[in-house]
Order: sequence, then C-alpha cells, then structure tokens
Amino acid sequence: MECGPILPDSLVLEIFLRLPHDAVLRAGLTCKQWLAVSRDEFLWRDLFYSYYRIPRSVPRHPSAVSWYREFKRLFDCIPCVEVQTLREHSDQVLHLAFSHRGHRFSSCSKDCTVKLWDTERQDGNISLVHSSSMRQFNWGYTQFSQFNADDSLLLVSGVYLGPHNSSSGEIAVFSLENYMLLSRVRNKPYDVFGCWLNETHLISGNLRWIGNMTSCSMLWLNKAFQDIESENINVVKRLFKIQNVNASTIRTVMVAHCSRHDNPDLLLDYEAQAQAQSQAQRQKGQQQLHQPLLFDLGTSGSEEDEEEEEHFFRGNIALHSASYFLEIESQVAQMMSRAHTKARDTSLIEPSDSKEGEDKTYLLFTTGSLTYSPHQIGIKQIKPDQMTTSGPVLGKERSSNESFDTLDHVIDIHGHIIGMGLSPDHRYLYVNSRAWPAGCVISDPMSPPPIAEEIDLHVIDLKSLREERRSLRAHRAFTPNDECFFIFLDVSRDFVASGAEDKHGYIWDRHYNICLARLAHDDVVNSVAFSPADQELLLSASDDSTIKVWRSPRMVRLAQSPSRPPRPRNLLSSWLSRNKNSTSANSVNGKP
Repeated sequence: MECGPILPDSLVLEIFLRLPHDAVLRAGLTCKQWLAVSRDEFLWRDLFYSYYRIPRSVPRHPSAVSWYREFKRLFDCIPCVEVQTLREHSDQVLHLAFSHRGHRFSSCSKDCTVKLWDTERQDGNISLVHSSSMRQFNWGYTQFSQFNADDSLLLVSGVYLGPHNSSSGEIAVFSLENYMLLSRVRNKPYDVFGCWLNETHLISGNLRWIGNMTSCSMLWLNKAFQDIESENINVVKRLFKIQNVNASTIRTVMVAHCSRHDNPDLLLDYEAQAQAQSQAQRQKGQQQLHQPLLFDLGTSGSEEDEEEEEHFFRGNIALHSASYFLEIESQVAQMMSRAHTKARDTSLIEPSDSKEGEDKTYLLFTTGSLTYSPHQIGIKQIKPDQMTTSGPVLGKERSSNESFDTLDHVIDIHGHIIGMGLSPDHRYLYVNSRAWPAGCVISDPMSPPPIAEEIDLHVIDLKSLREERRSLRAHRAFTPNDECFFIFLDVSRDFVASGAEDKHGYIWDRHYNICLARLAHDDVVNSVAFSPADQELLLSASDDSTIKVWRSPRMVRLAQSPSRPPRPRNLLSSWLSRNKNSTSANSVNGKP
C-alpha cells in the first residue's frame, strides 16, 4: 500500500536548492515524488548557474532543450578522460591535424617525421598507419600539416636547413592513396606554415629584404602537382606582394570561406541569438517546419643566392651608424608605400547583407607595423580569378616597379600573437596572444614590450570584423618575446581548446565563455585537435614526445558497458509466432 507524500513539493524543492547536484540526483532515487522534483527546471537552472559560475545574464545555449540536459552536457560530454597515450614519436610533437571526415589524423614532430594515424579501429584504439621522414630532403623538423578538402592530399610544412641559419621553410605534398611525394615548395619564412586554398592549390610565402627593417612578403598560389599534359602551363602564380615595415613579416596564413557566415553553427552574440530564435519560431509557425534551430613559390633567383645577399647586407650595414640608417630607411619605406601601394578597394571587405557577399574567400595572416613580433591580423580577399594558377606568364607578374598590395583590413591585438584557429563554419577566428602592458609605447622595433604570462584567447567575428565579448583566459606561457613559439588551438561546434606552456591543454565552452577542463601532460602542450566527426574526441601533443587521446565520460562509459543482445521487436515476435502456428496447423492437416 502506497503512502501519500510526507512533504509538499515546494518544501522538497527548497531543500534540493541547497544541495549539490550529485546529492540531488541521489535523492531523486528515493521515491517518485522526489524523482519528479529532482528534474524540476527551476532547480537545474539554479544548479547550472551556481555550479559553473556563469553570470545569470548569460542565456541558455540556443539548442538546449532543458537546464538538466544542459548541465549534463557540460558535465558529461567534455573530452577530458585520457584513454590512450601514443608514444611513437621520438622527440617533441608540434602539431596535430584531423582529416575532414575524422577517420585519420597527422602529427608533426621535432624527430622530422610526419605520421598518419587511423581512428576507426573496431576496438576504439588509435593506431599508426604510416610514417615518412623528411631528413633526406635536408629538413630540420616537421612543424605543421593539413588535409585538403577531399582528404586525398596532405600538406606538410617544415624547417629547411640552409646556410647561415636561414629561416627558410619548405612545403611537401603527399598523396594519401599511396603516400607518394608529389611536390615540394619553398616557404619563407618557415612560420608562414602554408595552407590549402582549395582541393588542388596551396598557398606559400616568400620574403625579400629591401632594407634593414623593411621587407617585401610575397604570397604564392601553387598547384599541388603538375600533370604530364600540363608541363607548359603555369603551376605557380603570385597572389599578393605586401610591404613590411619595422622588421615585421607576414606569417601563419590561413583561408576562411565565408559561404556560411549567415548560417553559422553558433552565434556568439546573445542579442543576435535571441533574434534568430524569434525569427526561427515565426518561420516554424508559418511553415510548420520540423527542424532544429540555428545551432546545430617561385623565386626570381635561387634561395641560396637570396640568403647570401641578406647575410651580406645585414653584415655590412652593422658597420655604420644604426640609428642614422634606420631613420633614412623609415623615410624611404614611407615614400615607397605612398608611391607604390595600390589604393584599398573598400567594397571588397565591407560586410554585406546581400547574397553577393556570402561566398567571399579571405586570406588571414599575422603581421605587424610597430615591431617584429606579430601583433596584427591582416585580412585580404582572394578574388575568384585568383583561385587558379592559369593566367599571365610569371615573368610579366614580376616587374620590379609593380605596386604593393594594400591590406583590406587590419585588426590590432595589442600583444604577441602565438596561435590562431577558425571555427568549423569559418564565422569566428580565435586568436591566442600574450598582451603588452597597457599604454606602452614602442620606440625601437627590435625591442618590443614585455609580454604577459597569461594567454588571452580573443574571438573575432569575421562577418562584422570586430572582437566578440571578452577574451578567454586560463592558460599560461613563460618564454620571452624572442623565444616565443606558436601554440596551436582548435575549435569545434561547441568548444574551443588550446595548448599552453604550463603543461596543460584547456577546453572552454564557446557559448558560456567558461573553462571546462585541464588536460595534463609532462611538458609544454603545443597543439590540440578535435575530431570533426565527434567533438567528444580530442587529441593533445606535447614536448614530452607523446600524443594523448581524450574522450568524454559519456563515451568512456558507453565503450566500457557490456554489449546487450538486441531485443526482438514485437512485430517480429508476433510474425514468428504466427508462422509457427501456421506451420503446426499445416502439419496437422497433412500439408508439407
């Protein structure tokens, strides 16, 4: 015989509001009344804001269906459980990159190899499938890799060991069908890294010094391989020629495709979220749609000759008065900039509400104007006619009096940029930086301001071209300006992750701006990567020579639970029963 409730629901709710979430869940197992109260939405809204320390002005994630499930998502779906450690590299692991399908990933290391790994084994473990050493090509180490759009080619970037401790790099392209090396492209400086523009063309860099503090960066479009039939057709074409001042150079290039800017996975502007929800609800009411809301290189001479010229020039100018030459050079650079830089076409970069602006392609890179350390994000639109290497012969494009290209937009970060990553929809750019002191003045380009130990993670909306919200902070770095190195970050639909010099990786929620997990290593964490197929799988690479595999508590539980035999469907059971009865009746009547 069942007894009635001893306490009214309102009193039980008041008690539960004073308990931690795990105690509430245990109490809900006591009886049906307490179970019902333990699922109360007001209760879990209060628990959510208090446990995760989120300001109550921050709305719930637009795709969340309840506060209870949202609490559970942040608690149970973060890839923070170490499930495997890969030790096949013999030196520091610098970079990780997933294929677009998520079935493989690549890793680069100071051991000068690029390795390919399989993520689709039946037992859930990750295994090595291929390794290529680049030492035979005089590389110092591999530093970056990227799969092309259809996962048929792999771009690998590394440091090329040239004379005079040069800063040259090289890009190699491998076929993923037979692991054959298809092409090699020089890349200077090495931390341009390189990137794919489309399935068959990649972008590299070149640098020519025209003074002690002034240089010219050239960005090149290269065909990934040359067909036998096309030996008389251009396989390389210059995209942009940009003047650098105050010892700055262009580095870390990446491409952003803007086709999804009006339909992103996640809007970070809370007001825009509310408007999108309201509009979607109106459309749903009018059209009765049952679909989820909004969230869901060529060089003119040999590389060695350029390096000899640069070494000679720098060695001789040091014999004279540095300050005098720097002042003259600065004036000459300004004159060259005024006389030989193309006028900015403002129509290329202005945000547009029309469909004409939806398919823009931007080249993003780090640059500077005050000092050699990268402190600005440069943005340059790539026009449709620049997407291929076909066109005028190279000689005509290399005229010495041709104008410099002007940048379409520049965003100053006011600090040393040490990492960049795009959201999967290419709407938002996340930037790791170490801030300069407030109000600092740079008088010497070769002596940038001291940088903070805290790493700020900025978020830039590439549609409005402005920074969103406040920067994220939790991770730290300790090296000074002249020893600063790149720390790769990655962005999934709901999360952003980054390495750090404090021997940890970090995961934040993109919507709530909160740090959710710290991932421990024995040394600096250089790179992290989410699987594009499952954001509950994350990899981290470290100076401790390991790659760690992290999965969410939910996925670990599912993997460890014994497989249950499938229940027979009622329809199948009734069909078998009817068939058995029919067979019995036929046997009685003497029929086969």
